[in-house]
Amino acid sequence: MAMKAREISAILDEVAVLLEITGANPYRARAYGNAARIVKNLTQDVAVLAREGQLSEIKGIGAGLAANISELVETGKLVDHDELKAKTPAGLLDIVKLPGLGPKRVKTIYEDLEVTNIGELEYACRENRLAALAGFGEKTQVNVLKAIEFYVQGSDRHLYHRAREAADDLVALVSSCPGVLRCEVAGSLRRHRETIGDLDVLASAADDARGAIMTAFTGHAEVADIVARGETKSSVRLRSGIAADLRIVSDEEYPFALAYFTGSKEHNTALRSRAKRRGFRLNEYGLHREDGEDVACADEAALYEALELSYVEPELREDLGEIEAAEADGLPRLIERSDILGMLHVHTQASDGANTLEQLAAAAMERGATYLGICDHSQSAVYAGGLTPDDVQAQWDAIDELNERLDGITVLKGIESDIRADGSLDYDDALLDGFDFVVASVHSRLGMNEQEAGERLLRAMDHPATTILGHPTGRLLLAREGYAIDYETVIAFAAERGVAIELNASPHRLDLDWRWCRRARELGAAIAVNTDAHSIDGLDDLDIGVAVARKGWLESKDVLNTFTVDEFRSFVAAKRTR
Repeated sequence: MAMKAREISAILDEVAVLLEITGANPYRARAYGNAARIVKNLTQDVAVLAREGQLSEIKGIGAGLAANISELVETGKLVDHDELKAKTPAGLLDIVKLPGLGPKRVKTIYEDLEVTNIGELEYACRENRLAALAGFGEKTQVNVLKAIEFYVQGSDRHLYHRAREAADDLVALVSSCPGVLRCEVAGSLRRHRETIGDLDVLASAADDARGAIMTAFTGHAEVADIVARGETKSSVRLRSGIAADLRIVSDEEYPFALAYFTGSKEHNTALRSRAKRRGFRLNEYGLHREDGEDVACADEAALYEALELSYVEPELREDLGEIEAAEADGLPRLIERSDILGMLHVHTQASDGANTLEQLAAAAMERGATYLGICDHSQSAVYAGGLTPDDVQAQWDAIDELNERLDGITVLKGIESDIRADGSLDYDDALLDGFDFVVASVHSRLGMNEQEAGERLLRAMDHPATTILGHPTGRLLLAREGYAIDYETVIAFAAERGVAIELNASPHRLDLDWRWCRRARELGAAIAVNTDAHSIDGLDDLDIGVAVARKGWLESKDVLNTFTVDEFRSFVAAKRTR
């Protein structure tokens, strides 16, 4: 079946956009754009015109374009279009659809910031890099972030921080309703998964209160659509695009329902099997003996106790050995937010941050930190305002002056040194030796194969100045896969060399992945839960980082920034003398 005019027009228009993004002859791009408009507005059948050779007679369509349109009519494809798509990151076509970002601006973003999709663009905005580009500015950056928020409403997966904000709002609303006894978020968010599909909110209440509670839930200002409404379950879609369910049960059923809807499916299956072996039947409504008698449990802890298990924290419920550990009383004492003493890897206005040294120090102190590690970008990161050696010295002087005035917090002289392609660090050894600590990170050449990427990281960690390996795979959640590495080798090498591995708490990264945090603990590699904050608000990402560290079975002793500042300095010194 021949392609229709609107389909042909869309492809011609996409060719025009791709030509502009790739920097082709502007007249050629304009010709395709004009042809797209002409074809879209044709009153005659484009297939007939192509078959009868009349396309080139239309003003604005030359012989070359006529041949291309005929090719589309006959084959449904255009070789030029396929070739352009093959050499252009597909995500750029999504970016160009955002209001205010035409092909020329997208070309600049791609070339100057190496951004290839909307997720990477959002991260660049969060790091204030778009505002620094010539012709963009802070207002454009704000507008782009708003456009991205609208775009992601159609996504079926959501970053942790967006889901958490929406869930906290819903739980607060439901908890405030008369008759609600208990209320909590369940599902993958309660288990602290790095991305979330939808929200499960659970409440307990008397039967006569349920109608009003459901009315409040479905009538919430953030609800865009009511998918279903009932007395015990209602489903909505929020303006953010996140789907959310509210279930209401009796208070007696609540502990069992909370455990069931928290999951994971695999953990629940293992629990039910264990219950069956002990003569019970377990489901979302209760724990029942074989004779039908119900076993009352006031909370989840009582449920686990009835199954002869230590309480398993929600974030560990993935059927990855937690039940066996609970049976042997061998579960870790998971790290708490209050255990964190230092905030490391924080950016200031000197590179691409939004705040001054003094503002960040005050904000960190308000959040309970006793030391703050400043880590602006090194000189290779020109796109992020990387510091020249003279800039570094000026910042050191400013930190010295600030420390003389501050009481209650120590500001440390750090740097986020780019790891070059050959594994070497930015700056010469003399300058690197002057930092209190160094976070070494990869920001370029992300397409290396596993062996190349691994050798690059090992060489960087082997440098005496390297204290922490920053965001070790470079991933951006829902935007970019991390580069391939042999985790086992990298983690073991870090442990051997006395290098900490970063768990980057930015909700866009959460890298090192929680699945490997536990292995790092087993191999003796320290983890640094770092915010990578580019603003004061970014310091609060530490809460997310701690949540993911807990999911990775980490205890306080496993995390570098639970050390006192003196213990931290000793860790750095030990690495430099290995």
